[in-house]
Amino acid sequence: MTRKTILFIFIAIATGITFSFQNSEEQNDYSLLYQQKIQALEASENGLLTCIDKSDLQVASNINNIKQNIQLTRNKLKGVDFWLRYLEPLAQKKINGPLPVEWETEVFEKFEKPYKREGAGLTLALQYLEDEEQPDKKVLAGLIQQSITAIQTYYADSITKNIKAYHHFFLCNRLYLLNLATIYTSGFECPDTASIIPELYVMLNEVNTIYTAYNQSYANTPIGEEYLALYQQTIQFVKQQATSYSLFNHYAFIRNYVNPLFALNQQMLLQYKVVSRSFVDYTLNKQATSIFSKNLYQGQNAKGIFLRVNDEKVLEAMDNVGKLLFYDPILSANNLRSCVSCHNPKQFFTDTATATSLQFDQTSFLTRNTPTLINAAYNHLIMLDGKHISLQHQTKGVLTNSAEMASNEKEMVAKVLSCNKYKEAFEKLLLYTPLEKEITADHIASVITYYYSKFSQYTAPFDAAMNKYTEANIDVQKGFNLFMSKAQCGTCHFAPQFNGVKPPYVSSEFEVLGVPSSLQYDSLSADKGRYLVNPAEETLHAFRTGTIRNAQYTAPYMHNGVFKNLEQVIDFYNAGGGAGKGLQVPNQTLPPDSLQLNPVEKKYLIAFIQSLNEQIQFEVAPQKLPKSTITALNNRRVGGTY
Repeated sequence: MTRKTILFIFIAIATGITFSFQNSEEQNDYSLLYQQKIQALEASENGLLTCIDKSDLQVASNINNIKQNIQLTRNKLKGVDFWLRYLEPLAQKKINGPLPVEWETEVFEKFEKPYKREGAGLTLALQYLEDEEQPDKKVLAGLIQQSITAIQTYYADSITKNIKAYHHFFLCNRLYLLNLATIYTSGFECPDTASIIPELYVMLNEVNTIYTAYNQSYANTPIGEEYLALYQQTIQFVKQQATSYSLFNHYAFIRNYVNPLFALNQQMLLQYKVVSRSFVDYTLNKQATSIFSKNLYQGQNAKGIFLRVNDEKVLEAMDNVGKLLFYDPILSANNLRSCVSCHNPKQFFTDTATATSLQFDQTSFLTRNTPTLINAAYNHLIMLDGKHISLQHQTKGVLTNSAEMASNEKEMVAKVLSCNKYKEAFEKLLLYTPLEKEITADHIASVITYYYSKFSQYTAPFDAAMNKYTEANIDVQKGFNLFMSKAQCGTCHFAPQFNGVKPPYVSSEFEVLGVPSSLQYDSLSADKGRYLVNPAEETLHAFRTGTIRNAQYTAPYMHNGVFKNLEQVIDFYNAGGGAGKGLQVPNQTLPPDSLQLNPVEKKYLIAFIQSLNEQIQFEVAPQKLPKSTITALNNRRVGGTY
């Protein structure tokens, strides 16, 4: 049992999640199919291992033969991946892990420290053969042997018994549909781009056999006819598409098929009162009716210490006081600097004036660009290096940072409470945090995060198109198709937030891009990024992948603000990042090869990015700030002076 499993059991007990399923000991068509597909994958992997053992890897034809065997095994994998990812995702990483080493950066980092996770299996084996001129048989065989060992996990009683309960089926299917919209067509874990769409077609058909077996076994909770009919149309659509993932119509595939299938599966989750027993479902919302819904998953709790407050009048009071404090320099040590100083609502809650914002000393500049607060709630780890586990931790961190607001929590609270309007508001709100006997910095931070998080609930024209309210223009469609294929953006920026949080939306991706210190590309940015939080070879210069929503309005870009416009960003990626530009970045996760994008394709990409501009209704600033009983504080200016 993994640490995460133990942790989830603890959380489940604490929150009342049930673990009791009605399990029959009798086999049925569905559970038998599961066993057959697992066994078929294992047999194929053993055959692949035998092929490797008997082959001379110095002979090109032998290597090609092994590659063909890997592809055949990958096809077997596609028949069972429906279950693997959901039932035991850590073992799945050993079977088909996309990276040799990953560090856990999941939602559970809120409860435990990150730890090293080594990948293995088919993707890494194929990548190894592609990268190595003289591959080592032991290394290659080791990757496959680890995969075979991992398969044994799926024979465990804890899995095979629960496979007989209908609950997990719809949860597996939900994750499958989310992955259809994000990773199965993007090349996220398929190094041979020519195989992406053929593998997709294989998988669609394999899952169709799963659907048939399920309905034969569970007549009381069947997959609906509407769903099955649409799924058949999905298979036919893919069959008629070009096999090149660059020519595949990702836009139509997700809009017309995957997203409607997701909505139907969500209906069945509710209809059949499906109960989850897995941490995979930790953040997903059964009420969401679209993949492109702002309530699909929850990354952060915007209410903070007021988590249990649902009364609209109380929430309105929190919003009102949060807005005032957001503009009030009383939170800073010198009473001259406010949240607005770096997060200007008129600039989509960022600072577009300079590459990095001015420091507290009014002379120096911060080392990092100010990220937007809009959609920050859809990250599990906050800050570009993932330093904070909650929005409230981040807020208090800024308030007490000597380079930013330089406050002392105790003194800051005293100053805030010297204003009768604030004091009266917080005394009323204190009633809703019964474990707290006095007003603290947590109360202040929580109303601030609640205030600005409401601006994350707005949608963009692309969302409307994917939900079939409108139709995206042809340039946007072409841009999205490039985004998901040739431009390789979709391997790091995942729908619906187009940030680094991928299905099942419990993890935040960190990437090493090789960002330069200047446009001259004479040196790598000195910022160590994630390494400062979790020192490891793989985390050096790694940064959390942010959203591209509203990107048109949030320049400059990258952690150091080195790029001034979207054209420069696209040129950087098109060149293969820092390594592609000639910088030494040995751990770069971005492929160093040029994407070969032409000027027209770059324009299409920008058209798609701009379709993600959200139609946000911003508010005017407060006209005045609450008066303090401390006379010296009553010269404060709304928004501060710098």
